[in-house]
Amino acid sequence: MSDCDRSMNINLLKEAVFRKLCDELDKNNIKGWRKLGEMVGSDRRLKVSSEEMEMCSLKVLQLEGSPSRMLLRLIGERGCTLGQLVDILQTMGQTEALKCVKPPSIQILIQPQSVSILSGHNLRLSCYAVGKTDVHYQWFKTKEEVPNCSSPDLGVSPVRPVDAGFYICRVNCGESYEFSQWAQVDVLDVALSYGLVSHSLQGRLKVAIQPQAQKLFLGDCLQLECGAAGRPIPRYLWHRNGVPLPNAIKRKLTIQYLSMEHQGKYRCEISSNNESTWTNEVEVVVGPRISVQVSGAMECSEEDFYELGPIGASEFMLNNIQEQPYATDKVALLIGNLSYHNHPQLKAPMVDVYDLTNLLRQLNFKVVSLLDLTESEMRNAVDEFLLLLHKGVYGLLYYAGHGYENYGKSFMVPVDAPNPYRSANCLCVQSVLKLMQDKETGLNVFLLDMCRKRNIHDDITPNIVLRVTANIVFGYATCQDAEAFELSSNGLTNGVFVKFLKKRLLNDEKITVLLDRVAEDMGQFDATKGKQALEIRSSLSERKALTDPILPGDSSDMALAHNRQWAKAHELPESMCLDFECGAKIKMGFAAEFSNVLVIYTHIVKKPADMSLCQAHVTNFSPDLDVDPKVMNRETPEDTGIYFLSSSLPQHCLYTRLSSLQKLREELVFTVCLQGTFTALDQVVDWKTHVNIGKPLIARLDLHRAMRRNSCLQTCLMPHSPCHSPCHSPGPEHLHPPQLHAQGPSPTNLSLTPPCHSPYLDVCEASQGAVGSYCSSTPYDNVSQYQYGVTSVPSALSPSSLGRVSIPIETTDDINELQTVFINSLHLHE
Repeated sequence: MSDCDRSMNINLLKEAVFRKLCDELDKNNIKGWRKLGEMVGSDRRLKVSSEEMEMCSLKVLQLEGSPSRMLLRLIGERGCTLGQLVDILQTMGQTEALKCVKPPSIQILIQPQSVSILSGHNLRLSCYAVGKTDVHYQWFKTKEEVPNCSSPDLGVSPVRPVDAGFYICRVNCGESYEFSQWAQVDVLDVALSYGLVSHSLQGRLKVAIQPQAQKLFLGDCLQLECGAAGRPIPRYLWHRNGVPLPNAIKRKLTIQYLSMEHQGKYRCEISSNNESTWTNEVEVVVGPRISVQVSGAMECSEEDFYELGPIGASEFMLNNIQEQPYATDKVALLIGNLSYHNHPQLKAPMVDVYDLTNLLRQLNFKVVSLLDLTESEMRNAVDEFLLLLHKGVYGLLYYAGHGYENYGKSFMVPVDAPNPYRSANCLCVQSVLKLMQDKETGLNVFLLDMCRKRNIHDDITPNIVLRVTANIVFGYATCQDAEAFELSSNGLTNGVFVKFLKKRLLNDEKITVLLDRVAEDMGQFDATKGKQALEIRSSLSERKALTDPILPGDSSDMALAHNRQWAKAHELPESMCLDFECGAKIKMGFAAEFSNVLVIYTHIVKKPADMSLCQAHVTNFSPDLDVDPKVMNRETPEDTGIYFLSSSLPQHCLYTRLSSLQKLREELVFTVCLQGTFTALDQVVDWKTHVNIGKPLIARLDLHRAMRRNSCLQTCLMPHSPCHSPCHSPGPEHLHPPQLHAQGPSPTNLSLTPPCHSPYLDVCEASQGAVGSYCSSTPYDNVSQYQYGVTSVPSALSPSSLGRVSIPIETTDDINELQTVFINSLHLHE
């Protein structure tokens, strides 16, 4: 750093440098702005009073407020130079902040740009840099050095498909080095296309590879490919029958396990910068894999089948295909509760719900995925789920969160459950099953990722009488009177159950066989041996699988209405461009992370030539959403809590994540604020506009309303109300979550935390080194069946060893004989 630079007042720093410096100091709790305030006190001229520090701290309450910005402005007004600030930051050991203010010894002037190029053409990537002395270059493809590539330009002639990938350049100057930005190279293999002519990268956006029409069988995998040459790499969005497909934003579209609903006309919208174009529209026809015998005499070949057309093909299959099980539709409700108001917080449910959502969509399930629901929201969500069910539908309910089991009844705990809670505050799983049976569903699958410990404070159980049906499957993440665990780590990770379930879920096999294989996988996991074992209960008599095809039933009008109901809760607002009086233009887009989580991203696509700085942010959201201003309008998706969509969102935007959309009572109206500075003006100028995007995603269903139909509630009636009840669940003294650790060596070295409401436990090693021996840190009375001392789980349990209360069905004196038959059929898999 030159003497001239060191003598410069810090208030003369460029705004971009100043902003990065403030961000680094704001987010560091140890070596942040408070520590800087203490350090400058050694200089009387710069010393900041306690009252001024308090004023700085209050900035956190303001939108876009920064304590560091106010502190730096204060000491800058008192004459603090850049050299003094650098010395203080070095003393503090604030290396990240130093990087913001110290000019690098290497400056990369030209960054390599991503490109989509045709096979056989010449590829050139460029990186130019300057330094205090001579600079040297080395190119890498992913982590491997590219041989003989030590110049500013990387050239490949001719380029081949094997050359596709990610490239980066390292620039060395003495002992210092800097890396360029990553550049993606996408090579279009025109040999795969049909009669295509190669195009130059110059000029307008050109489609080089067109998708091809296909005739496929039920259960096959559809793969459509298109491609356009251009710099930068174009963006893709696939459409079916004129409707955009969710998450279909890659050059290659893949759909696993085709069903009849995947028939239609496909095309892809391709865009780059301000240009956009379309591929040709192609038709995809889905038919049966084998010839079908009609009434024992007539046979229909594959060629004849395709001639029937979509409607005729569906009717033919309904009338004549009896061997292969099929669903009239597939619907899944996934609920993950993690942010509890009065109970320990969880991490895994968000990851588990996201992963299962993507997998079930590949199996053609209509998925509703929801996070952090209150009791009324959970009941209303179940009601909406039931509206999508009708005769022959495969219904699946997955729940991850706190829970318990009493007398064979499983209870899901909402995020607003009081402390203590009881059954009147929770949802009974068996009551949901009863309502699903009333819909004459073809398959009822329950995957319950929760603890099944007994709640001794809840001595009342709903009287639920289930019908005798051979289509019920329960997959419990753990055994009766045991806990389900989530892995404790710094990052995002699955719970133990989904960790193994997601590896098997796409397998084309009977659902009970699939779960058996998951149980075997879990049994080999050292971290949970003797603590958690999958339990399966089923009355399933047919070979039904989650991969079964979908064939619409007789009630096609009803199915269409249900499809519209599902689509209603998954409509994203259309992207839009906002024009401001100053001449700037902002593009705003939307994405769905979950059915009740919306992502907004903004990008400035145009600014006036005389505007030196231009940035836009969204603000003034409805108080129903409880949005934290500190995690809004961030430069990376991860900074605002968007962990799953970061790879599919456009870059160089500001991102905002809106959760709990189910609480939105009115249409979502917010403000877009544009701030700019002009070369002729020193002050910042603001422009504002209001945007109304209606009720996005699940907000359209008004789940916030108090139990509209009460259908779920009516099956779980209690002799007392939630407002007037004694304490029937663990009290405040039980609030501390246990920290359980796998005994002995574990390849994961991860601690385990049971996601259930439980007393605090110390891990005790038995004198003989027995695995899974635990004791409570505080003695309790009458808790012999509630303590979390989990012994080793038997490898197999016989149906005869189970009492009646361990079966998910309630018997009555009036139908005792009939229920006994059903209980025997609902066996525990060995």
